[in-house]
Amino acid sequence: MPRRFAPQTAPEALADLRARLRATRWPDAPEDAGWSMGTDLAYLRELVAYWADGFDWAAQEAALNRLPRFRAPVGGLGIHFVHARAAGPALPLVLGHGWPDSFWRYTKVISLLTHPPDPADAFDVVVPDMPGYGYSDRPPGPPLDSIAVAGLWARLLDGLGYQRFGAVGGDIGAGVSNYLALNYPERVTAVHRMDAGVPAYPGDPADLTPEERTWMADMAAWSAAEGAYAAMHRTKPQTAAAGLTDSPAGLAAWIVEKLRAWSDCGGDISRSFTMDEILTNVTIYWLTETIGSSMRMYHANGEIPAAQQARRVEVPSGFTLYPANISRAPRTWLERTTNLVRFTQAPRGGHFAPLEDPEFYAEELRAFFRPYRA
Repeated sequence: MPRRFAPQTAPEALADLRARLRATRWPDAPEDAGWSMGTDLAYLRELVAYWADGFDWAAQEAALNRLPRFRAPVGGLGIHFVHARAAGPALPLVLGHGWPDSFWRYTKVISLLTHPPDPADAFDVVVPDMPGYGYSDRPPGPPLDSIAVAGLWARLLDGLGYQRFGAVGGDIGAGVSNYLALNYPERVTAVHRMDAGVPAYPGDPADLTPEERTWMADMAAWSAAEGAYAAMHRTKPQTAAAGLTDSPAGLAAWIVEKLRAWSDCGGDISRSFTMDEILTNVTIYWLTETIGSSMRMYHANGEIPAAQQARRVEVPSGFTLYPANISRAPRTWLERTTNLVRFTQAPRGGHFAPLEDPEFYAEELRAFFRPYRA
């Protein structure tokens, strides 16, 4: 049975956080390094100073608690989720987040989806935190992969009384939505994603189009240049977790570099996120102590067999590709791997589009799901 959930952070936890921030032991950095070797030290100093002495977590926590938040036991784990209902008949929609975020990713679009300009476009919205993220329980044993999380979401939606629903996701959440469509096609009306994930093709590479081969080569080059974080998460997450769980400045550095690199900010992170938005995300990770458990999901997903990754989605599928996102699969690949019915190239936005451009993102979901409401 779901129970309302509105956490109140203990004053001692915030005092400890501020003390750690003020006592940060700073690294050196080459002159004029900027962001070229990772998080810019000058920016990080400014962010940490604001986190320690300007950021109002109590106000941010109160704003988050105005959302209809719940926790419920699902598959032996306590799962935290937002469950926002429309005023009238609506299509249930489960939205899947990724890393490095949580339900935070969708906070700007929830009301746009539940109360759209046309009530016929309304959704009942469910935004869960994956196990090991945010306010959901951390799995006590081996980490769960995207297939297992998809199974949990099917049980969660069943417990909420939704036998048929739409699935949405970005980043790891796109993979979870993918496996919802693959393993529960009788329940998923349609699935919308922002990216196609890691390419897996079991056939002869010569059968791929030139655009597909170029995309795969580009993804391999991106992984070599930018994918060290993922290799660490996949292979040695506990090593990184030791430092990131102990140092809030280190945690902020690990996360904010990705918020900047993966958003459509042109190198200026303030164009995509305010400091309050950034620190709300980072503070959730800090207070819930979930950076280690979130990283371990990469290890679990690294063990998913290639045959599972190569399955074709027959449920009606839509993709909105954003210019600054990590991966922009060619249309031919999406047609090869899914029952593609809508393909949109957004004019702006990146990996965190629901936060970067919530109005456009919400309208994309409304437009895509209109034919699948019956």
